[in-house]
Amino acid sequence: MNEFFGIRYEFDKQVVWRTIDYLINIHAKGYICVADGVVLSHANTNPHYTPVLNASLFSICDSNWVPLYLRLIYGKRYNAYCGSELFKDIIAKRKYNMVFVGGSEYLLQNLKQNMAPYDRRIMQMKFLSLPFADVADFQYKAIAEEINSASPDIIWIALGAPKQELFMNNLIPHIDKGVLIGVGAVFNFFSGIEGQNRAPDWMITARLEWLYRIFKEPRKQVVRVFRIVQTTPGILIRELYK
Repeated sequence: MNEFFGIRYEFDKQVVWRTIDYLINIHAKGYICVADGVVLSHANTNPHYTPVLNASLFSICDSNWVPLYLRLIYGKRYNAYCGSELFKDIIAKRKYNMVFVGGSEYLLQNLKQNMAPYDRRIMQMKFLSLPFADVADFQYKAIAEEINSASPDIIWIALGAPKQELFMNNLIPHIDKGVLIGVGAVFNFFSGIEGQNRAPDWMITARLEWLYRIFKEPRKQVVRVFRIVQTTPGILIRELYK
């Protein structure tokens, strides 16, 4: 694990998987953050958010730009491990009991149907939609009771950053066991709903996924991209001085 730009990153996939397995095997709990450009921006501009982010087990790197920055600053090569890859890898293992939290009933129903061919047990797992609310207004004890009733190994949280990290930090004291993982828009990507897919591979490789998302959700994504562009120079300068 390394700290860059104020975030405790884990770049090694094997360490990520071993940590998840270890906590599940000892019936412990914790949460994992998926740090994209939005998370990086908030971590370096909101002093109340960074401690929440770093109270996690670690963050995985969901940005193709961060490894490039690190190679330019430190001369070391790191690889991103995005939330959708982690989601797919864990589903493919077909050995965990999971709960899926966040999104509309329609989205969750489509996600269930679309992911069932990968693991038929998913049809019997819990999918929990949440009302649209401020992070401080959720009934965390009641939500945790519903999650605990399923005795899950993995709890996927899809509320988007920075909301989902704050949500996991508030929820974890009420959870009996299991690993919470905040995955942002991943439910959309794997729901099979038309127009909700991730960017084509060539755009991801070319670091143009942000452009694809702007075309898909211009009003929402332009604000996010502007924030990232605005804060990135200062973030890089601070890391260079460090």
